Amino acid sequence: MNQSVKLIGIGDGGPESLLPIYQRWIDESERLVGGERHLAFFPQYKGEIVAIKGNLEQLLERLQKEPKNTVILASGDPLFYGIGNKLSSSIGLEIYPHVSSIQLAFAKIGEPWQDAYVTSIHGRSMKGLAQRIDGKSKVAVLTDKVNTPVALADYLLSFGMNEYRLFVAENLGSETEKSGWYNLEEVRKKEFSPLNIVILKKSGLAPRWPVGINDEEFFQRKPEKGLMTKKEVRLLSLAALGLQADSIVWDIGTCTGSLAIEAARIAREGIVYAIEKNINDLANCQKNMMKFRADLTLVHGKAPDGLSPFADPDAVFIGGASDALSPILDVCCDRLRPGGKIVINAATIEKLNDAVTMLKERKFSVSITLVQISKSKPVLQLTRFAAYNPIYIITGTREGES
Repeated sequence: MNQSVKLIGIGDGGPESLLPIYQRWIDESERLVGGERHLAFFPQYKGEIVAIKGNLEQLLERLQKEPKNTVILASGDPLFYGIGNKLSSSIGLEIYPHVSSIQLAFAKIGEPWQDAYVTSIHGRSMKGLAQRIDGKSKVAVLTDKVNTPVALADYLLSFGMNEYRLFVAENLGSETEKSGWYNLEEVRKKEFSPLNIVILKKSGLAPRWPVGINDEEFFQRKPEKGLMTKKEVRLLSLAALGLQADSIVWDIGTCTGSLAIEAARIAREGIVYAIEKNINDLANCQKNMMKFRADLTLVHGKAPDGLSPFADPDAVFIGGASDALSPILDVCCDRLRPGGKIVINAATIEKLNDAVTMLKERKFSVSITLVQISKSKPVLQLTRFAAYNPIYIITGTREGES
């Protein structure tokens, strides 16, 4: 038996938000599928009713095994962070979107939204949101019962992002619709309906950081400074890693976090994992994360043991860990994704030799850059150059990959 499956977007106003032909399709269907809130709009429906309770695989199996003329209800535009993508990739269906909550919210403030950055924390972690939105003048955020406007305001304040004001639109399209502008502190004192969308609008000045943050800007170990990847070497190492916007990056022996933080600001849509064994350096790294708005996954531990929870990387940077390089490379080489890079910084010829030998043993091709930097330094009324220690940047690529 052939079946017709229609996926129809519906607003919070219920049946009144539907075109007459959509209502007719619902009345003529044999099966009505949707969330309990959507199904409650149709108490007189005569056919089979199926409530979606989170397991789309079971729904798909049922639709395939029990073909009937079916209408599936979804909020707003089903292809906008909705169930439409999953369903359309698995079964044949016709999709009829309603106005999305994003459109309605921007209509409320009377502003265009083609230039807005749109993201979702609905059913997702807020991890990494700071670097994704930093510097954006207009951001739309889909929320949920856990990641509420209050939780979002707390998160933004923890990274010092108080240049944003929030427009919270609740129950859009329904009789209980409500909306308003708030600063971050005001949001923390309020309660909101679970059905809401947030627009962030930059209303004040914010710090701007270049690629290649000056060394003195970072919190570092005192009185012994300098235990970090210095700017010039950091920039060359980042280039060697070949990062993309969605890269997954490991920084092993992150120390102050300078490279991981810059990597997070490049790979804004990706994930950066950093591991550090020294608790004092870890504290500095955490302060640097807040200052530079880089929401890393930071772990206190010693590689390779602490690497197992990390997602498989596109790029691995190893700045420390010379005493355990071989077992660390075993893990990194095994889990590196196709086309990925491993970059090692070495300050001694012994570590250089070890790194090159170990990478070649693991069937990696190797390139080496020797970095010798001198920076100007005033001497009375004159200027001289002070040399940094030479650093070897070793880049490993699995043979047969570009």
